[in-house]
Amino acid sequence: MISGREIKVSDKNSEYFGTPPYKLMENAGKGVADFVNQIDPGKKKILVFCGTGNNGGDGFVAARHLMEKHNVNLFLVGKENDIKTEISRNNFDKLKNAKVKIYDIDSLDKIDELLSENYVILDSMLGIGLSGDPREPFFSIVKKINAAEDKIILSVDVPTGLGADTAVTPKFTVTFHDQKEGMNSKNCGNIKVVDIGIPRDAIDYVGPGELSVYYPRPKRQSHKGDNGRVLIVGGGPYIGAPALAGLAALRTGSDLAYIATPKRVGSVIASFSPNLIVKNLNSDFLIPGDVPAIRELLDKCNAIVIGPGLGDAKETEETIIKIVEITVNQGKPLVIDADAIKSVGGQLDTIKNSRTVVTPHKEEFRKLTGIVLPEDIDSKVKTVQEWAKKLGISIFLKGYVDVLSNGRKTKLNKIHNEAMTVGGTGDVLAGIIGALLSKGIEPFNAIRIAAFLNGEAGNNVFDKKSYGLLATDIIEELPCVLKKYLSSDGRV
Repeated sequence: MISGREIKVSDKNSEYFGTPPYKLMENAGKGVADFVNQIDPGKKKILVFCGTGNNGGDGFVAARHLMEKHNVNLFLVGKENDIKTEISRNNFDKLKNAKVKIYDIDSLDKIDELLSENYVILDSMLGIGLSGDPREPFFSIVKKINAAEDKIILSVDVPTGLGADTAVTPKFTVTFHDQKEGMNSKNCGNIKVVDIGIPRDAIDYVGPGELSVYYPRPKRQSHKGDNGRVLIVGGGPYIGAPALAGLAALRTGSDLAYIATPKRVGSVIASFSPNLIVKNLNSDFLIPGDVPAIRELLDKCNAIVIGPGLGDAKETEETIIKIVEITVNQGKPLVIDADAIKSVGGQLDTIKNSRTVVTPHKEEFRKLTGIVLPEDIDSKVKTVQEWAKKLGISIFLKGYVDVLSNGRKTKLNKIHNEAMTVGGTGDVLAGIIGALLSKGIEPFNAIRIAAFLNGEAGNNVFDKKSYGLLATDIIEELPCVLKKYLSSDGRV
């Protein structure tokens, strides 16, 4: 069973991995027609109700295939100019000179007559994602369909109004790829699942679907800070790491990036960019005396990234644990990266069943768990899943194939390139994840988006700069990826 949002992820990823939307729609509509012919092979009169979205597009395709054996009437709940997507418009155009009688919203007064004259009624009006009762004229049409007597009613993908007080109650539902959440025999009748050709990679691997579905577009009335405030705790022995994480967070769309860093490097980090808000701590490396200042900053922020460039001094490791404990107790999401992974590995109880993301590579995973990862991917996936479930956190295992898991769900990532081994790319990834968490995205979805966003930006840069790619190049490419895969104006 799959959620409506996840099927949208798979659809978007299908295109990225080589199966275009028009092919999925063609397979969906043909699958509906084949099922109709299977349950009623005789020559019958069929009425297809279509909406103006892609669910309606599936109905257009079904009508085209059904007309070969049946008398088909199609009722468009809208006007031709209202059809929302190019693939749906193309499939509607194919019906104009076909043996299909087409009605539109100007013929609402003919619905009772059409229902009485046709034996099979196809509901292809509204798909997944509807909230509340269908609006008019869908509401009245649903009522009329349900009141029709001695008809075979079949819904396409999901019944119109599924989950609402007023919904089509079909005898059959032909759904695509997998049964959707909320579907059962009471509200859908007999359910037939049709394989429409979504490639395996679109299900197993991350792609642009995660970004386009789960990234929260800023609202027009947003104010400074509404779209994420992230705190980076890092630096001391290493200067660039926290700056890279902070800049990556900003380029991912966080409004504010605070950096808490030892005083000897604070001015240098601040000089990297005026966009970073740098707080100098008390010593030349992170110590327990810094906790009050970090707690004060944490109160201002929605998420924290801890680890980039901190080093492994004993007092630093003790301080990391204190900060992690405070963050977990506050219920805030955090990213444990780089030097902080080893510290937490000695005290795993501090992060159990929390909104924590840990971002180890193979050796850091050993420091975290004491486990040496197997080489083959299936065993590696199983081990990461087991530890994510055991700890109740999300793990982003970095490697040739990244493994992302929260113990219940797992995705893989292969979108990156060999030049991304350059120093700083891990810090960029940590900053991206921190930004997404600061926007309120659930940890598992945050790491899925981050894997794609970071990798796609890296691949774009590789096309331009080859093996001369730098971490800063990836940061500057992040907005280009956001622009490409989110809505044109970036707003809802």
